[in-house]
Amino acid sequence: MSDRRRIIDDELFAHFVTFSVTRRRRLLDLDEPKRIVLGVLNYVLEKHAARCAAFVIMPDHAHALVWFPATGQLSPFMHEWKRQSSLRIRAWYREYAPNYVANFGEGKSFWQHKYFPFEIYTLKKAEEKLTYMHLNPVRAGLVARAVDWPWSSARWYEQGRSVGVPIQRLD
Repeated sequence: MSDRRRIIDDELFAHFVTFSVTRRRRLLDLDEPKRIVLGVLNYVLEKHAARCAAFVIMPDHAHALVWFPATGQLSPFMHEWKRQSSLRIRAWYREYAPNYVANFGEGKSFWQHKYFPFEIYTLKKAEEKLTYMHLNPVRAGLVARAVDWPWSSARWYEQGRSVGVPIQRLD
């Protein structure tokens, strides 16, 4: 049995992706690293002409629901999002919070090498993943309500408020 994951990216459908900080270190606890992850997300969305239907940034991992106008874009998109965000977050920690990162160790890599995609074939499955994603901070005990977590698209869906990333529903 092979340990290789198969990433299906030969049809036009949305992808629910999850990726984690190596060894689940809480290197996204502080606000600025989360801002960096979202800023890079904005950049790669525009570069790949992709749409983001939802996201959540947690202290040690991130989720997003993305769609591309052409096949074969998921791997390059994820590679760039992870690479650019890790370079910028590491630089920020070295300059502004060296004592914080010293508690966790910078490590050989910021993000785990893999990411976990789930292909979304139906609107029902997209809504299921959207709910799962938005309730993640609630389940983790970070907030009482999903809309209270500033690092997700829940406020856009429930209150129509801007969340720093252009959100487009998958209709």
